[in-house]
Amino acid sequence: MNGLYTIILLILSNVFMTLAWYGHLKLSETGVSNNWPLLGVILFSWMIAFFEYCCQVPANRLGFEGNGGPFTLVQLKVIQECISLGVFAVIANIMFQGQNLHWNHILAFFLIICAVYLVFMK
Repeated sequence: MNGLYTIILLILSNVFMTLAWYGHLKLSETGVSNNWPLLGVILFSWMIAFFEYCCQVPANRLGFEGNGGPFTLVQLKVIQECISLGVFAVIANIMFQGQNLHWNHILAFFLIICAVYLVFMK
């Protein structure tokens, strides 16, 4: 079950991370944050990133084989990167509808999935 909880927490973590890193761009695009100083934008992003860490740290602790989880450190990192790109692709297409995925993006994502496969090979 630790593996499943790890994946769920990593997905949640990456949703918060993507919103923290790119959500302010959408706020700026809509005019909400145009008058915010840069420090205000940074603090806003950090408030969102707090929830990212509330999910990321437990995901790594639960998932790491040194704590009884099913994944090595390298496996955790590769899984996290794969989830990160998947979550980013979905959120970017929802928030920034002019950002379309092209064949090379899909191929790159496929290659990352191949990396996940390779990192689990014995």
